[in-house]
Amino acid sequence: MKKTQTPRKTLAAGIARVLKRLHYPLDVMLLCVRWYVAYALSLRNLEEMMAERGIEVDHSTVHRRVIKLVPLFEKTFRKHKQPVGKSWRMDETYIKVKGQWKYLYRAVDKAGQSIDFLFRAKRDKVAARRFFEKSIAHNGVPESVTIDKSGSNLAALHALNAERETPITIRQVKYLNNLVEQDHRAIKRITRPMLGFKDFHCARVILSGVELMHMIKKGQMKGSGEIPLSAAQQFYSLVS
Repeated sequence: MKKTQTPRKTLAAGIARVLKRLHYPLDVMLLCVRWYVAYALSLRNLEEMMAERGIEVDHSTVHRRVIKLVPLFEKTFRKHKQPVGKSWRMDETYIKVKGQWKYLYRAVDKAGQSIDFLFRAKRDKVAARRFFEKSIAHNGVPESVTIDKSGSNLAALHALNAERETPITIRQVKYLNNLVEQDHRAIKRITRPMLGFKDFHCARVILSGVELMHMIKKGQMKGSGEIPLSAAQQFYSLVS
């Protein structure tokens, strides 16, 4: 198996603490975490794939490391995320937790680059506003936002505009939102083998990992050198 070239002495402090008592080689665990958020695989699939390589890794161990590491990776990634456009397409999709549908709010710009995401238990004005506030805090204020016919999304934008001197242009055009609806598919394809989540917090963390890897694959991470890095190399670079 190819090494990831991430010696422990280069680890960020937070990640080093998480891995302090890790009984598996660092490269093995990072590979498992990346595969889980990058491909349509279940934890059992990963356990079997590692076993075929002569490596015994319990699926519950992988799950715990995903929950611990992904928030740290996301925090580092946001420092290196490419700027996005000012014309946004926003929509929400459904994710099942404990047999009940929850809501993943997402947005892309007109070039298809991911703006941001937010997982919420309810689909309402409060959730929509929180999504817009988070997206603006991380990406700046958009010039326009295209949404569907959702009354809660529209109400959230009107509430934001009421507090602004220069309002955000609101568009409700179905065909313009096809871009974000198509982008949902990449996320749903990865989560489908997971067969629903048992815990809301774990679902939120895992979804952020899937979104993170999706953005890396789309080339949204700033390069740090002259030689372009593969998506896998960019993911591993978040460790140091």
